[in-house]
Amino acid sequence: MALTWYTVVVDSHDPQAQARWWAEVLDWVVVYDTPEEAVVVPRHALEEHEEGPVATLEEWRRRGQGLVFVPVPEDKQVKNRLHIDLAPHTSQDREAEIQRLLDLGATRADVGQDAEEVTWTVLADREGNEFCVLSSRDS
Repeated sequence: MALTWYTVVVDSHDPQAQARWWAEVLDWVVVYDTPEEAVVVPRHALEEHEEGPVATLEEWRRRGQGLVFVPVPEDKQVKNRLHIDLAPHTSQDREAEIQRLLDLGATRADVGQDAEEVTWTVLADREGNEFCVLSSRDS
């Protein structure tokens, strides 16, 4: 038996804005939005599955993970201990994707990486949470 990774919870000053931003970045959908939390999930999770309970463990596991944004009063203080890695497909223009993220409000982040030796780019979302854009992948 194994548990299923269900969501990643992100502390936020403005959960609704963060949820909308990440939904746009990932082409996901905001599925729940209250003052206490905002939830985004992959678009395909909604298209492939009907809403509501599912009958089998296998179908439930195929739904995929989500991101949950919750309000916190304090500011981010240090580098994230957990971060999201994004990767473009080999058919995509990686640099154009990075520019799209920057145009959406991401910023470049320095977490001590040697920009000439690494194959990823570190960015931060609008609230300073670091994430990486990896080299293009096809698997």
